[in-house]
Amino acid sequence: MNLSQLKPPKGQKHKDQRIGQGMGSGRGKFSGRGAKGAKSISGYSRMRGFEGGQMPLHRRLPKRGFTNIFRKEFAIVNLGTLDRIQGDSFDPGKMLELGLITKIKDGLKILGSGELKRAIHIKAHLFSESALEKIKAAGGTAEVIPGVKRAETKAPPPVRVRTPKPAAVKDVETPQAAAPEAGAEGKEEKKSKKGAAEKGAEKTSKPKQAKPSGKTSNKEEK
Repeated sequence: MNLSQLKPPKGQKHKDQRIGQGMGSGRGKFSGRGAKGAKSISGYSRMRGFEGGQMPLHRRLPKRGFTNIFRKEFAIVNLGTLDRIQGDSFDPGKMLELGLITKIKDGLKILGSGELKRAIHIKAHLFSESALEKIKAAGGTAEVIPGVKRAETKAPPPVRVRTPKPAAVKDVETPQAAAPEAGAEGKEEKKSKKGAAEKGAEKTSKPKQAKPSGKTSNKEEK
């Protein structure tokens, strides 16, 4: 027996099936993927709400309104209910004890519905304009509690004013003070130059007088 005669037992080895080799390979056309498209690609995952390509339900339905993420809920009390309750002063703590409100939430707001026939003192986070008018007309007072729990716009950042340093101010002032002096000196120099030029012109413009020679004088004497 020779090593070249060794063979695996029958049925142990199978021929590898080649995919994508045409219709005669046994796995033709779609190569075992079932169909063409996104589903036949490895790594396919269906998107949430996918309906086979048609317009999904969450896009077919109309959308109206919006959800305000800055919405604040206030505990509301009307002046008509306070008029029917005994007492001259009301605050959030007392209204909780009386059962007028169950939770303060983001603050207590007083509205002006109803009639107020007596003077009362009210402490709350917010007041409507009609409520303030009725409280003042009845002779009462309305006190706003600080620290309203509502979305308020942020104040703009403070503007920083840069004050000039004293050294920088001196440096700026010195050339201004020296400027007129330099101008005056320049004017004086110009005047002196003009005067010198005029004097030189006068000297050059005067004609030279001829000096009498000695020969002519001797002849005249003779």
